[in-house]
Amino acid sequence: MRTRRSLLIAYLLWFFLGILGVHRLYLGRWVSALIWFLTGGLLGIGWLVDVVLTYFIVEEENAAL
Repeated sequence: MRTRRSLLIAYLLWFFLGILGVHRLYLGRWVSALIWFLTGGLLGIGWLVDVVLTYFIVEEENAAL
């Protein structure tokens, strides 16, 4: 059973550990989390893009419940 994802927790993980992809692990995006981990958040560019994408990923995950 899946639970709702918190937008606040997702953004806290993005801010502090996002360069390692931890926020994507929290949101169930295992493949992209591994890519983030291996490339340092796509050299930091992907980390910046995720400031917007995180909101939509959380909404998508919670809508699928």
